[in-house]
Amino acid sequence: MCGIAGDIRFGQRADLEAVRRMLPCLQSRGPDGEGIWDHGRIVFGHRRLRIIDLSETGRQPMTDEGLGLTVVFNGCVYNYRELRDELRGYGYEFFSTSDTEVILKAYHRWGADCVTHLFGMFAFAVAEHATGTVTLARDRLGIKPLYLAETPGRLRFASTLPALLAAGGVDTTIDKVALQHYMTFHSVVPAPRTILSGVRKLPPATVRVVKADGTATDRVYWEADFRRTAEIAPGEWAAAVREKLDLAVKRRMVADVPVGVLLSGGLDSSLIVALLAEQGQQGLTTFSIGFDSGGGESGDEFFWSDLVAKQFGTEHHQIRIGRDRFLPAVDRTVAAMSEPMVSHDCIAFYLLSEDVAKHVKVVQSGQGADEIFAGYSWYPPLDGIPRQQAVKAYAKEFFDRTHADLARQLSPAWHLDRDHATEFVAESFGRPGATDAVDAALRIDSQVMLVDDPVKRVDNMTMAWGLEARVPFLDHELVELAAACPPASKLASDGKGVLKDAARGLVPDEVIDRTKGYFPVPGIRHLEGPMLAKVRDALYAPEARARGLFRPEYVDALLADPNTPRTTLGANQLWQLALLEMWLQDKQI
Repeated sequence: MCGIAGDIRFGQRADLEAVRRMLPCLQSRGPDGEGIWDHGRIVFGHRRLRIIDLSETGRQPMTDEGLGLTVVFNGCVYNYRELRDELRGYGYEFFSTSDTEVILKAYHRWGADCVTHLFGMFAFAVAEHATGTVTLARDRLGIKPLYLAETPGRLRFASTLPALLAAGGVDTTIDKVALQHYMTFHSVVPAPRTILSGVRKLPPATVRVVKADGTATDRVYWEADFRRTAEIAPGEWAAAVREKLDLAVKRRMVADVPVGVLLSGGLDSSLIVALLAEQGQQGLTTFSIGFDSGGGESGDEFFWSDLVAKQFGTEHHQIRIGRDRFLPAVDRTVAAMSEPMVSHDCIAFYLLSEDVAKHVKVVQSGQGADEIFAGYSWYPPLDGIPRQQAVKAYAKEFFDRTHADLARQLSPAWHLDRDHATEFVAESFGRPGATDAVDAALRIDSQVMLVDDPVKRVDNMTMAWGLEARVPFLDHELVELAAACPPASKLASDGKGVLKDAARGLVPDEVIDRTKGYFPVPGIRHLEGPMLAKVRDALYAPEARARGLFRPEYVDALLADPNTPRTTLGANQLWQLALLEMWLQDKQI
């Protein structure tokens, strides 16, 4: 897990200083070392977090002069040992024990198709010395980010959007279509867009091959297939899920440093702990976080995490966050965001990661289970609806506001008559495959919402403290299995039925059958006192007034009643507006 950056020019020397300016922005992602490779019209930069091969032989950018290749890589290839053995069979010799070198050799052997051999999370760039071709790639589920800034004659890339801003020369005007997505699609801006016109992101499961003359081609190399399979009998799905998840959890213990678990006390993280314990992992360290209550809501789920930690004998850490730590962390959390993310548990993950990083450098986390096993409230209403009618039903359950409401909330200069958000969902639902409405929703959520909300949130907040987070529920083989599973099996037992069945006899029944919980952060869900003042200051700041994104009467009404207006899914509308402004102001846009 690291931070990568690069500057590629077409017809002239690359800007070495631009890459130097990006690297300090990536330091938290890679606090253990820095490297630069200058090859004339291509410059790569890297910040290292030592997880696999702690020696200097694993440092990056990594070059193999014999093969004529250089790579910068962020992430972890969990099957790198098996691939190394396979590549040795083809005659390759290795000078390190790192997964980075495996990517180099795999690229030389299979070219851009090497991505299909990699099991893990990754974003990388490989340069061919002789041809000047640069290949950029991102993992199947988009766990690792890759941001791009293109202008005539130049392509830059980085692990974070702020790094590209630091390089300079970026068009920072707000993308109006992205703004519509942010306000409608639960604050998600689907790839390739970002909120800024001059920054794009490589979509998940995509390889981009960039030739020396600047021509480029993109290829999507993977997608879960939602067709039913006859290979698994109706009564065998739970066992198949448990077996595949067990393998996914085991894969993610590959490291040359200790691995812990973020334990919320819900089904997903509890099942990870249970499987690790069943595999015989000793001295397992777990972590949970809690906040002061507020607005009539509890701020922790320690009862459940303590129950699981006791059941499996983990070395458990309760992290209690008082008001003295919460408010100062808000600005630092916003600063850590590559894109504006409205979810209130961003602050929870930021503070959790700060303390966890004092104990371990790698953790497993339960993100993704709801998006692949139908754990959210908007899936059951889609059950039985013909797919051609499902777009309207999905929008009713998931969208934060209607297009008509948006017209009354955005200033006229920022509103678009065309409903891009609904068109985006309709296009996704209309694609071949996923003929069931529930599966169509699961497909768009796993390819878009999951990538640019929960997964991005965890990546940004953990990497702000040099902590590597691994997500076994997003093992691509498990995702493929879940996609093939009949919707009825996933919707059973109030959601995630097949996963709950897989957990029976391993996780305590009271954890499996409890009401679904969410990461509680009352200080954001219920705005009052200094936090409300911070929100007011952001929305009334001179920069916000000059930008004029929102109708003044809408902002005034929200501030007069800060906690009543909610989005469809219950998020605080005022926080959604304020977070966007806070992010823009932090980035000096």
